[in-house]
Amino acid sequence: MSNTTKANPRTTPLATPAAGETGPALMGSDILVKCLEREGVEAIFAYPGGASMEIHQALTRSRQIRTYLPRHEQGGVFAAEGYARASGKAGVCMATSGPGATNLVTGIADAYMDSVPLVAITGQVPQAMIGKGAFQETDIFGMTLPVVKHSYLITDINTIPRVVKEAFHIAQTGRPGPVLIDLPKNVQQQRAQPVFPTEVTLRGYNPDRRADDAALSEILALIERAERPVLYCGGGILSSGSAAELRKFAEATGIPVTTTIMGCGAFPETHPLSLKWLGMHGTAYSNWAVAEADLLLAFGVRFDDRVTGKVDKFCEHGTIVHVDIDPSEINKNRSVHLPIVSDIGYALSRLNAMLADRPVQKKFTAWHHRVAELKAKAPLNWRLTEEVLKSQHVRDHMGGDASQVVLPQEAIAVLYELTKGEAIITTGVGQHQMWAGQFYQFNQPRQFVTSAGLGSMGFGYPAALGAKVACPDRQVIDIDGDGSFLMNVQELAMAHIDGIAAKAMILNNQHLGMVMQWEDRFYHGNRGHTYLGDPELRQQVYPDFVAIAKAFNVPCERVMYRRDLRAAIQRMLDSDRPYVLDVITPYTEHVIPFIPAGKTVNEMIWQ
Repeated sequence: MSNTTKANPRTTPLATPAAGETGPALMGSDILVKCLEREGVEAIFAYPGGASMEIHQALTRSRQIRTYLPRHEQGGVFAAEGYARASGKAGVCMATSGPGATNLVTGIADAYMDSVPLVAITGQVPQAMIGKGAFQETDIFGMTLPVVKHSYLITDINTIPRVVKEAFHIAQTGRPGPVLIDLPKNVQQQRAQPVFPTEVTLRGYNPDRRADDAALSEILALIERAERPVLYCGGGILSSGSAAELRKFAEATGIPVTTTIMGCGAFPETHPLSLKWLGMHGTAYSNWAVAEADLLLAFGVRFDDRVTGKVDKFCEHGTIVHVDIDPSEINKNRSVHLPIVSDIGYALSRLNAMLADRPVQKKFTAWHHRVAELKAKAPLNWRLTEEVLKSQHVRDHMGGDASQVVLPQEAIAVLYELTKGEAIITTGVGQHQMWAGQFYQFNQPRQFVTSAGLGSMGFGYPAALGAKVACPDRQVIDIDGDGSFLMNVQELAMAHIDGIAAKAMILNNQHLGMVMQWEDRFYHGNRGHTYLGDPELRQQVYPDFVAIAKAFNVPCERVMYRRDLRAAIQRMLDSDRPYVLDVITPYTEHVIPFIPAGKTVNEMIWQ
């Protein structure tokens, strides 16, 4: 089955009037769908229920919008996020009232933390029942207030066109984020002649923030005076579509570039100026370079704790410039020397124009040599340790030959090689997420789709489905862990039934790997319920993902031995169907480098 939009043959679509015109009287549910069509929506991830079934009925009459049926509302919102992160357009999801709506909350919070454009629609009980404890009633408007960019409870059918247009405008402009639309069932069932607005005017909302040239000139002056500058870039580069401008600026100035995890792909990681990403599990050399920097240009970032560690020691001796579109982020986590509120895309394009007239004369030759030394000191690599080779657990699994064990880092490196670095990669949350960021090289924007700020387990596979819907001609692979994958394993059904050929490569160590790593480092290896296998089955793998996938009619195979890895990955890539590859890995591996929470780069574990 393809991912192309299908016309529904069962009903005749209603004509859509031009902007500003009135049409025939429509039900509120039909007006909502017409509004979504006008915003260019082609896919919605929606699970029906009593308070949203009118909208689902209206969706069956749409020739433009294809409805994808997740098997859990959380899977639907994560899929909508994957769609948004891969495409840059707002993802759309929908659920019924009460438990359907509350099942969206984690995904809405996830989109809020990572600044992802999302429009979440919820059915609500009839207005007359609101506040009376009606069946499947929750105050989803109030419940989500801390984790949305904006929210609406529609009480007048005539406001639906305005609300929907505003919702998409808010979600996709400025600093992107999630918007909630809560629509009571009685409003869905009312009739009115819709008037579709042609523009949006919101008092007090100005998403077009632009730096003045004086502030940007000061950046160039600081670069001229610097000896050891570093560019520290985040998701704002991707949101603003300014990856090309960033590369132009970095090459014009010769400044090394490091990114956050959200910024992976904003600057090509195979570029000589790339330091890959920094922070708790970022490259050692990027963390060292920032520690030694005398000028840090922080573009489209928020100085989150996983990057900074002990925040007052982050780039302790450097001058910090912070450019961000959201004024609330300025001096929130880290006090800076030159704060600039601006769209980073505009700032970079103006900086590049100014550089064309006023090239930076400074050459950072000595600094480049120093950065090369740091890279050579601690490159990202992996090796079979004596601990693994002598592990009875590993030997039992390998039939006595521990040299055939598959290390998770190598599995990702082989995947990178076989995909030529061109796949869209999604992840769950845990060790596999960090290894994916380390050992897959991201050279394109929107290529790495991961839950960074909230760290939501279960994100990876539904996000891969959404990314594949957005980019049907791209190879999309979820690199996942056994614990994270199991949290939304039911979305194998959506993959099969809707014909979404996203793949999953599970790095299966039978443990909650990242928590286990902290147990090893800080709790003397005492296991606090982080073993996910079945102790009664001894050496057998539990659960049996091959059998689970078979039940969903999705192909799956298990890889136990290193000699079988490459061919198995190639078979996964060659498949034109959803596919699961269960790769068994040892639980003894730790993600290195590692800066413990709240510590400094001087306390980094890097070998």
